[in-house]
Amino acid sequence: MSKILVIEDEAAIRRVLVKILSEENDSYSVEEAEDGLKGIETIKNNDYDLVLCDIKMPKMDGVEVLEAARKIKPEIPFIMISGHGDLDTAVNTMRLGAFDYISKPPDLNRLLTTVRNALDRKVLVVENKNLKKKVSKNYEMIGESSEIGTIKEMIEKVAPTDARVLITGSNGTGKELVAHWLHEKSARSSGSFIEVNCAAIPSELIESELFGHVKGAFTSAVKDRAGKFETANKGTIFLDEIGDMSLSAQAKVLRALQESKISRVGSDKDIKVDVRVIAATNKDLKKEIEEGNFREDLYHRLAVILIQVPSLNDRRDDIPLLIEHFSNKITEEQGMAAKTFSDTAIKLLKAYDWTGNIRELRNVVERLIILGGQVVSEDDVKLFASK
Repeated sequence: MSKILVIEDEAAIRRVLVKILSEENDSYSVEEAEDGLKGIETIKNNDYDLVLCDIKMPKMDGVEVLEAARKIKPEIPFIMISGHGDLDTAVNTMRLGAFDYISKPPDLNRLLTTVRNALDRKVLVVENKNLKKKVSKNYEMIGESSEIGTIKEMIEKVAPTDARVLITGSNGTGKELVAHWLHEKSARSSGSFIEVNCAAIPSELIESELFGHVKGAFTSAVKDRAGKFETANKGTIFLDEIGDMSLSAQAKVLRALQESKISRVGSDKDIKVDVRVIAATNKDLKKEIEEGNFREDLYHRLAVILIQVPSLNDRRDDIPLLIEHFSNKITEEQGMAAKTFSDTAIKLLKAYDWTGNIRELRNVVERLIILGGQVVSEDDVKLFASK
């Protein structure tokens, strides 16, 4: 049932609105408040799916109610009720976050349509929030070792800032996971998280991929195309395997970081971008600088914060937790009954040399889930977890 609050100081108008909404749909639960102060107090103490609020009221007008509500329950959609002289104010309330406005006396069809649309939007907002929580859970960092504890503490401190971060570590250690967490816990989390695997894009295409191009810039450029930096505007761009980026592309990335602007391939026009840059590499960039493969000035721009992700061999105490996590996830994905691992099986897996790190461990767990017994044993590990 959708809960609707009507805040209106004119009793006649208030009664009409309550009557229309109550009679229109028996799934609407409609409550009322006779002024703005009471309205805000009611919003504080109750959960509503929608608020209809008059603009001109004594004690506290509709604009003040909207601004106060945004601070305590920002997800509630507001429909403002305006007199003929309040239209400019009504339009301005939409800039403050109001969903829409209706004029007095309310037109029945317009009122009901606006209410339905606002409630539908609330449902979408809730669904998006739940989806976001699911996505965040997929990027959960599993582990209680001191090494992982240190990384989690750094993320908590760094994520709310716009500081650039360089994540280093071997393949399969979870560098991408750290990047996702930095984005999810930042003020940019509602914006895009754009991933670019610099090692997977041919050197002749990397600049077009990052910065876009204009029609005719090269043979296959048949139309203008925005690059990843533009797509990530107001969000985060994750440059994975940045150690494999060409020197010419590095120069353009450096400019983007220095001036917060880029230009598409084949164009001299500057485009302002507001992007947080997170980079990752499995290479020793200082050694790459010495060998002339990486720009030192770009390194210092990127490495404001350095996060070194440990290998799985350096955090063996986390292996039992990771096995449990992967086991639950894999059986759910495969539609299989839950499986457990014997203590001896876990002990044997903890002793392995995990050169492929967490990625390798996940593959082994999946293999054991599919081929092993209901309780994965030491024999199953010896038989199927070939190293």
